[in-house]
Amino acid sequence: MAEQSPPPRPALELLEFPSRYPLKVLGNDDAEFESIVLELVKARCPQAEHIEVSKRMSKGGKYVALTLTFMVYSHQQITEIYRDLYECQHVVMSL
Repeated sequence: MAEQSPPPRPALELLEFPSRYPLKVLGNDDAEFESIVLELVKARCPQAEHIEVSKRMSKGGKYVALTLTFMVYSHQQITEIYRDLYECQHVVMSL
């Protein structure tokens, strides 16, 4: 009988902590969008002293894509950040 390999682990479980984490967030081009996203991340990851932010507009100018790179210290922090972004009415999608 052939030995079965264990099922693959989810990608987030493969991270070692602490780790620099890139987060992509897409939303409507709103003057408050960037500050709202930053506050959500800072609320769950207060020890991230420096959050690098890059911003890119969609071709039609309706959406803005933010890439935030910051230090995370646990799987739970990432999960909570994604949950908060999912519940935020300003966020269209996060990766």
